[in-house]
Amino acid sequence: MHHSRLAAFVIDCRSDDIDEAARFWSAALGRAIKPIEPDSGTYRELAASPDEPMLLLQQVEHESRIHLDIESDDLEAEVTRLEALGAKRIGFVKRWWVMEAPTGQRFCVVNPQRGALTTANRWEP
Repeated sequence: MHHSRLAAFVIDCRSDDIDEAARFWSAALGRAIKPIEPDSGTYRELAASPDEPMLLLQQVEHESRIHLDIESDDLEAEVTRLEALGAKRIGFVKRWWVMEAPTGQRFCVVNPQRGALTTANRWEP
């Protein structure tokens, strides 16, 4: 048994200035930019309430787009479940899997980002 849920909407920004992109999205969405963590590098986070998915901005070199992160307490079990539904693994990056849906959209399967998965889906093997 494992758990998973939507963790974040990630706005991929092909930009030389992630802070400028964060200021735009902060104003556009009416969300404050959270304080920058020492290891945040190419990421910025906009404020969201604890019961909402995180809103992340990621500085990227590929075309700008938006993707989803699914968080799970068992990455391998969740990736295997998604493969059974038709998704495929694209690659393991740092601590997460990049996946592709049968319809071509890319998304990530990540470790828990928003605390305990008490309100998450529960999956039996």
